[in-house]
Amino acid sequence: MNLIDRISQQFTDSAQTKLQAVELLAAPIAEAVETMVHSLMSNGKIMACGNGGSAADSQHFASELLNRFEKERPGLAAVALTTDTSTLTSIANDYDFAQVFSKQIRALGQPGDVLLAISTSGTSPNVIEAIAAAHEREMRVVALTGKSGGRVAGLLRKDDTHLCVPADRTARIQEVHLLVLHCLCDGIDCMLLGAD
Repeated sequence: MNLIDRISQQFTDSAQTKLQAVELLAAPIAEAVETMVHSLMSNGKIMACGNGGSAADSQHFASELLNRFEKERPGLAAVALTTDTSTLTSIANDYDFAQVFSKQIRALGQPGDVLLAISTSGTSPNVIEAIAAAHEREMRVVALTGKSGGRVAGLLRKDDTHLCVPADRTARIQEVHLLVLHCLCDGIDCMLLGAD
């Protein structure tokens, strides 16, 4: 396969994965939007976490809410738990890397807040600990995973939302995650500001 064909196949695979995901994910994305809007309208906030590319997705999502997505509006309360290097390294050094998000949630999370927990495999120990901490703080969880959902799937409660991408390749899962995040942002803006 030459390089042009390989690149074309990447585009095709990505598009097919997204089209396969829409039937499975549209309803739970709408549910997640409603959960997040209810929290924001009740003076709650959305806390996001993940590792690697999922850390970047957490920051991307928080910035779209804090600043703006596609429409002008006041900033919305969102925090990426992946950005404070002093906090992250002190917790990892003094305790354990698995607690870098959960300790922040226990300190900052309030009942009615929402945790956006992102893990492509559903097996990230610090994301799993974050979900446990969110439940302790009476927060709802929106979990963004792939593959089978891993351990995360079994931790979610009835009022949580699981957005599990039906794919096994990390790259394809992450590509759908980005689309899901944009759907969440668009849905939140639509509910708060009205549709165009």
